[in-house]
Amino acid sequence: MKAYIGLGANLGDLAATLRAALQALDGLPQSRLLAVSSGWRSAPVDAGGPDFLNAVACLETALAPLELLDALQAIEQAHGRERPYRHAPRTLDLDLLLMEGQVWSDARLSLPHPRLHQRAFVLHPLLELAPGLSLPGIGPLAAQLPGVADQRLHPDGALWPAAGGGNTPP
Repeated sequence: MKAYIGLGANLGDLAATLRAALQALDGLPQSRLLAVSSGWRSAPVDAGGPDFLNAVACLETALAPLELLDALQAIEQAHGRERPYRHAPRTLDLDLLLMEGQVWSDARLSLPHPRLHQRAFVLHPLLELAPGLSLPGIGPLAAQLPGVADQRLHPDGALWPAAGGGNTPP
């Protein structure tokens, strides 16, 4: 099934960290990186600190939701992710945004991600990869863009070597 993963970083070499995370995603068992959005610069939401570099990746995977979450958290840890407090600056943040056809809710994970439609830094790159995406209870995600228009965000170019939005891995 397809899984969409939000990537973000605001500490260190942001582009290099996101590229390394994309390589790690492509190397996950039973998984293959299908596409990567452009990079997007955004101001932190509900926090201070430097701007983030964000993107969304589309991954084909046979991993179950919690297995994928564990793998994402292991990649974060390998890149020095610390969680000293909520919304702290971070070397790498990987969010499982949604998995095709999956609705999930427990103490560790909610699918689709409960705030993905409220974040410009998620909506814009996600819609690059899946422009017609619609979620139960929310509807077409493109219709949510006016609600995030006040969030500072600007494109920052290709992160993956293949150039341009909707990149496919080499």
